[in-house]
Amino acid sequence: MRQLVLIRHAKSSWKYDVTDAERPLKKRGLRDAALVSKSFKKEGFLPDIIFSSHANRALSTCKIFVENLHLDEKMIHITEELYDFGGQNVMNFIKNIDNSYEKVMIFGHNHAFTSICNIFGDQFIDNLPTSGLVVINFDVTSWQDVKKGITKLTIFPRDLK
Repeated sequence: MRQLVLIRHAKSSWKYDVTDAERPLKKRGLRDAALVSKSFKKEGFLPDIIFSSHANRALSTCKIFVENLHLDEKMIHITEELYDFGGQNVMNFIKNIDNSYEKVMIFGHNHAFTSICNIFGDQFIDNLPTSGLVVINFDVTSWQDVKKGITKLTIFPRDLK
């Protein structure tokens, strides 16, 4: 079995004159990422590896989760392929994950993540919100073979407030 946890970055700020990749999180984003990560901690999920987009907002979200789940930051692997908004690069990335990893967390962006949740999961998600988390299980032994899986869990900030 393979387990994929997709987490959309937390709410970011447009207040600063920086590039898209450098945009920081808003205070609301910090709060929501903490809220979702603490709720997810109750699931007892321990990833084999964590991948994050290099964008500041995704990596900052990732680090909040790592801290609240009491994981080692050395588990984080930053990859440019996850700085994708359409989804094709992320799809290719998932299908090329090393098969020694069964439980994988990925931090990235919309619309790619909403699309992937709907392509791979069995629950329709209209829009994966910022800080939104989706767990999809696949009954396969190779990431190359992932097709339709089972949406095991969704955690959205609005459901925790």
